[in-house]
Amino acid sequence: MSGLQKFENRLEQFISGVFARAFRSAVQPVEISAALQREVDNNAQILSRDRRLVPNTFHVELSDADFDRLAPFDSTLSAELTNTLRDHADQQSYVFPGPVSIEFEQADDLTTGRFRVRSAAQAKVTTHATETQYGRAEALLEVNGVRHPLNPPGLVVGRGTDVGLRINDPGISRQHIEFRVEHTGGDPNVEVYDLGSTNGMLVDGHKVASATLHDGSHVKIGTTVLTVRLVREATR
Repeated sequence: MSGLQKFENRLEQFISGVFARAFRSAVQPVEISAALQREVDNNAQILSRDRRLVPNTFHVELSDADFDRLAPFDSTLSAELTNTLRDHADQQSYVFPGPVSIEFEQADDLTTGRFRVRSAAQAKVTTHATETQYGRAEALLEVNGVRHPLNPPGLVVGRGTDVGLRINDPGISRQHIEFRVEHTGGDPNVEVYDLGSTNGMLVDGHKVASATLHDGSHVKIGTTVLTVRLVREATR
């Protein structure tokens, strides 16, 4: 029995025939499942001979009619799609950089029965910053929906367990970059330095070993982008 057939059988155990009737002439759940598997297949990046990195966040865009039909079952369907996608990843030796997330959205340009999938690889970010650290921060890092304070003297970012901000991205070294922060009397002076990482870093699209940062600067390491935000006195 194929993975998609198992998916359909599992779904039938959770949802009554109401679901099948609702989707008789619309998008079929098995079509979404197949599209998600194609999405990871088409976007797999080689990490080693036996491991490939694939997207872990997915947005399934549906027409208004299909979205309304799906709404009563979206949480159950999302859970089953996630389980099936994880099974597929295990079979193909794929690696998710973080938790798998599948969300459904409306798209005005789609007609009934049509849908599309958008995906991204979004690494899990672990921060242990305290409320006190946030309260006195003059700068922040924004990464994958997480905000982390940048206080003097600075912060080491990497994939290891001994860093100030841990990002579970296979393209990031255990100690990848260091942010250095100094008080200047006005906006803080924020600089970033590569720590001899394997893949280096990009600052605002340019590969550099070090750089002075400003509000809105983007630092990319691996597949992850960190954005610097200066905290103005008026907003603190």
